[in-house]
Amino acid sequence: MSLCGQDTLKTRRTLTVNGREVDYFSLEAAGLEGIDTLPCSLKVLLENLLRSEDGRSVTTDDIKAVADWARERRSDREIAFRPARVLMQDFTGVPGVVDLAAMREAMKALGGDPTRINPLSPVDLVIDHSVMIDHFGSADALTRNMALEFERNGERYAFLRWGQKAFNNFRVVPPGVGICHQVNLEYLARGVWTSEEDGRVVAFPDTLVGTDSHTTMINGLGVLGWGVGGIEAEAAMLGQPLSMLIPEVIGFELTGTLREGTTATDLVLRVVEMLRKKGVVGKFVEFYGDGLDALPLTDRATIANMGPEYGATCGFFPIDAETLRYLRFTGRDEDTVALVEAYAKAQGLWRTSGAPAPVFTDTLSLDMGTVEPSLAGPRRPQDRVALSSAAPAFAEALKTLAPDAGLGRAVPVDGASYSLEDGSVVIAAITSCTNTSNPSVMMAAGLLAQKAVARGLTRKPWVKTSLAPGSQVVADYLVKAGVQDALDALGFQIAGFGCTTCIGNAGPLDEPIARAIDGNGLVVGAVLSGNRNFEGRISPHVRANYLASPPLVVAYALAGSLRINLATDPLGRDKDGNEVFLKDIWPTAAEVAAAIDGGITPDMYRSRYANVFDGTPEWQAIEVAEGETYAWDAASTYVQHPPYFQGMSATPAPLSDVVKARPLAILGDSVTTDHISPAGSIKADSPAGQYLVAHGVAKADFNSYGARRGNHEVMMRGTFANIRIRNLMAPGTEGGVTKHHPSGAVMPIYDAAMAYQREGVPLVVIGGAEYGTGSSRDWAAKGTNLLGVKAVIAISFERIHRSNLVGMGVLPLQFAAGVNAAALNLDGTETFTITGLADLSPRQNVDVTLTRADGSTTTFETLCRIDTLDEVDYFRNGGILQTVLRHLTR
Repeated sequence: MSLCGQDTLKTRRTLTVNGREVDYFSLEAAGLEGIDTLPCSLKVLLENLLRSEDGRSVTTDDIKAVADWARERRSDREIAFRPARVLMQDFTGVPGVVDLAAMREAMKALGGDPTRINPLSPVDLVIDHSVMIDHFGSADALTRNMALEFERNGERYAFLRWGQKAFNNFRVVPPGVGICHQVNLEYLARGVWTSEEDGRVVAFPDTLVGTDSHTTMINGLGVLGWGVGGIEAEAAMLGQPLSMLIPEVIGFELTGTLREGTTATDLVLRVVEMLRKKGVVGKFVEFYGDGLDALPLTDRATIANMGPEYGATCGFFPIDAETLRYLRFTGRDEDTVALVEAYAKAQGLWRTSGAPAPVFTDTLSLDMGTVEPSLAGPRRPQDRVALSSAAPAFAEALKTLAPDAGLGRAVPVDGASYSLEDGSVVIAAITSCTNTSNPSVMMAAGLLAQKAVARGLTRKPWVKTSLAPGSQVVADYLVKAGVQDALDALGFQIAGFGCTTCIGNAGPLDEPIARAIDGNGLVVGAVLSGNRNFEGRISPHVRANYLASPPLVVAYALAGSLRINLATDPLGRDKDGNEVFLKDIWPTAAEVAAAIDGGITPDMYRSRYANVFDGTPEWQAIEVAEGETYAWDAASTYVQHPPYFQGMSATPAPLSDVVKARPLAILGDSVTTDHISPAGSIKADSPAGQYLVAHGVAKADFNSYGARRGNHEVMMRGTFANIRIRNLMAPGTEGGVTKHHPSGAVMPIYDAAMAYQREGVPLVVIGGAEYGTGSSRDWAAKGTNLLGVKAVIAISFERIHRSNLVGMGVLPLQFAAGVNAAALNLDGTETFTITGLADLSPRQNVDVTLTRADGSTTTFETLCRIDTLDEVDYFRNGGILQTVLRHLTR
């Protein structure tokens, strides 16, 4: 195969769209055989290489390798991907801006120009993760929660406003607008991006990376993007390409249509279950088939959103007529829509019904007519359970959640006329970008509430209810459709615009309810329309967490218990004493469609997003600091100067072996980034809580770990401190504790790590399968680094966390088949020596020698999961930021 003797730059062609000429890099003109059969997602990667070909970071051989993929349907070729833009949310965005500010300081210290540290790609940061559901079930819940948000986060917001002013190419969407992924879908994304070069407009696919795993939601719009850690995003901002292997692409065929009574949420839970079983970690998934003909774009976005839950890098839907319909419906201008259509057709990115399917690495298929109403839980999003089986499934799960518990206990709540029991639902939350972006399920929830109120049903008094839409447009159409009043009557008043319960911002339970739960070891439940339900994430008091559609969230608020079978048991009685079943109040598809048609208009989107960057008067009143470098405040407990560049030299020191490292933790399977990274509330008796108290912060003002991600002192104290993490080095314990050796003392992980640092002892962490599953939490890697961990040895790694570890200079090593902590009979008294690092190369085998307490040794081979040459460079430099900084200094 050849490029027909052409320089790839000669593939530049011109389109005329609505009388305007735009240039583009034509895939057809490249003259490569087989590209017509490529999946659309790989065609986007191919265009990215074609446009970036420079003979250095992107070569002709890289371009040919993507085309050659069609023959083998897989590749081990490393390529450099340059996304068009970067998306951030504030939990990950604040430390990202902190790092950029620290890089400016380091650049100055190395004698360089600090203003060279500046985003080269457009960056949008949406403040969406800071609102908490402190107040609910009242007309003023939104106002009160936002007031608390500004009160708690004043320092962070002032810092972000400085960043907005100090850095070029950096925009901030203020608090109270919505969730970054929904704002991206409804407003920020264009489908086709443009830039001006030498007086000519160049068009290319809209691509991005985001500092949140659910960046994949935008794949529903035909935009290729996925979640990365903050450190990778910072490199992309600074013009560095992201190294990746050309991925395998799994084709997922959708046929048929959803049947009456099922929702897009039920569909995505089935897709998650199937793809997790298939195994798609590190792979692209691309959806195809005639089922797409009748699948609304919002349903596609719902499926794409949960890419992290099924483990894929992305879940891509090609551009078609439905894409154009959605762009128009959400208020995009006609020039944008016309360019998307013309460009997609010219580049072979346009999906046509009945056209031959692309070639895929492998495929699987789902008839959507077989989907049934479902939940997922109690601890993982891939553990789908049919609604009709949910009650007995909870009873079975209870045996593992709390073996000593049992159904039938009734615990009175102080000052209340009711009791709680195992299975009581104490949180019912309509939350998260997954579902609030989809009018079909939101309208269904409103219509179900309307019918329930008409029958005289009410929510159970022990259920904390909340509605936190992903954009203000949702509030508009729920009111216009006439269903918000009914939602209000059931306690689903709007309590915030942002990512709340799904990320652990559910807020506190009423104190008597919390005491009844904790004092009696009750296993109570949360039902939320989110995408994450990992242990300890939703609330420290809730052990059984289930994902469900918004209408099912309302139904469980009415039922008040996971023990009720909603398929067969009544929700309650109407005003006349008659039993009311879920089927009696479930809205039909026709009713939902009519509500959408009569309740939503493009003007709603145009109006809400017209001044999206202005913010509220409270936002505009924040004082903005001056200066190209940040004036760090040593007294701040929110933003501190991180230590990553302290003592950094212009060139890196040679790599050396890790000698006699102690294990900090020995962990089991499915340890998530929620277990590793600080998240949720801060306990007063934890190392982080003690730090805040010592710095004069009252317990009421602790806020959350997420809000304090700009302070490494808080975050490193909260690393591995999740209340549900189980360290096998300290049997019988739960939470962030370990056993220090050789003393044998049991202590918090942070305290042990600091003791080892004082003793000059390096550390390792031993993990199981799927280590680092979950959100793209950069602090899961940053905290690991700051605690002194040199390597993580695990059975397998989730994609984003593995990359983040490398980006922070931590070595990820993978056990050989059949080798693990149990097979090696590890108990934590061992030391580990890792050799052969001086001449490190991608995916090489690395020997690890463990020495037991009795002096005996065992050597085992591991696979180094530094996958690319660029990642080797990052590791040699101590991390990706150090690599970029040294490069810019030169």
